[in-house]
Amino acid sequence: MSIERFTLNRRAALAGMAALPVMGCADAAMVPAASAPGAGTAPGVSGPSLDALAMRGNRRFGSAVASTPGRTDAGSIQNPRYADIVKAECGIVVPENEMKWQATRPGPDSYDFARMDQIAAWASANDLALRGHTLLWHRPQWFPDWLNTYDFGANPVREGERLVAEHIRAVTRRYRGQITSYDVVNEAIDHDRNMPIETSLSRAMGSPEAVLDLAFHTAREELPQGQLVYNDYMSWEPAHAKHCADVLRLLEGFRKRGVPVDALGIQSHIEMFEIDPATGVGPYDERGWRMFLDEVTGMGYRLLITEFDVKDTALPAGIAARDEKVADFSRRYLDLMLEYDAHLDDILAWGMVDGFNWLQYFDPAKREDGLEVRGTPYDSQYRAKPLRTAIAQAFIDA
Repeated sequence: MSIERFTLNRRAALAGMAALPVMGCADAAMVPAASAPGAGTAPGVSGPSLDALAMRGNRRFGSAVASTPGRTDAGSIQNPRYADIVKAECGIVVPENEMKWQATRPGPDSYDFARMDQIAAWASANDLALRGHTLLWHRPQWFPDWLNTYDFGANPVREGERLVAEHIRAVTRRYRGQITSYDVVNEAIDHDRNMPIETSLSRAMGSPEAVLDLAFHTAREELPQGQLVYNDYMSWEPAHAKHCADVLRLLEGFRKRGVPVDALGIQSHIEMFEIDPATGVGPYDERGWRMFLDEVTGMGYRLLITEFDVKDTALPAGIAARDEKVADFSRRYLDLMLEYDAHLDDILAWGMVDGFNWLQYFDPAKREDGLEVRGTPYDSQYRAKPLRTAIAQAFIDA
């Protein structure tokens, strides 16, 4: 299915099915803090923080963080240098892995919130808002092992519903009053079949849609005024066109069925796997991407950038030239996204320091020369890079 088949009339009809609540900011001020979020000064940086600049557009800038008790060599709250950058630059944080089922659900009737609680307490103590990621990552490879082999018993539909609903209630109730924006469902599309992916839960409950819809309805029951987000990794590169079409089909289905989805989380792991000679940066389909965003917003969905970073795979080894191209590519992307000012909410990076960014161990992003991917605002020596400048200038010029 092509993006073009979604007409303006269809968008208008679908938008009429939406019932989108007004979104509030997370109340992260439960513990007094010495200063406001994003009010400090990061090493080697002068002028306003990225969050302060983003706030000019009534949105927040933030980052993923981790919790690594006993270790300070990670992009975590236990790493003082990393934590200082986050506190200086950000107004909102999101757990990188600590809320996923693998971390919080060791068994069907047991929970482990230890590391997530550490992040929540740290965010609160530092007056940082907190997003939730994720209530359901609907892919078998990211289920805990027990869920892939689970015996759903004589009434599989009811048991599947119990597992999903109880999980969502347990998480949202634990962080009620602090987290009001959740990636309810993450990456639910099977791109080989161009439809939502099958899992043990979908087989038990009859269809993938039954699982996804229940997740959002349960989240809405728990968070009547919360922001409920479908989060996925489609992006503006030409290779993502089919993925974008799949996401549009999924979002259209939510609207038709009256599922309470408020926003699309666009992960924005933008990529340069090759170079376009005309621009000197990675290929991107500006027209197609605008059409996609127009369809999404035309259905009444808001937008978030949830996991921003850059794959520099095809760029030369030299740091100065590489950093310049990463900044250029990012600035083009952010400028376009910020044109959707009326629809765009918070913007979060998937980490602030290169050495701790997930792209270092993501095989498709690894460089043939073995060098570090330089896709975040700060290098591995905690120094601000041209990418940080590009993000700041995009906010200033928006």
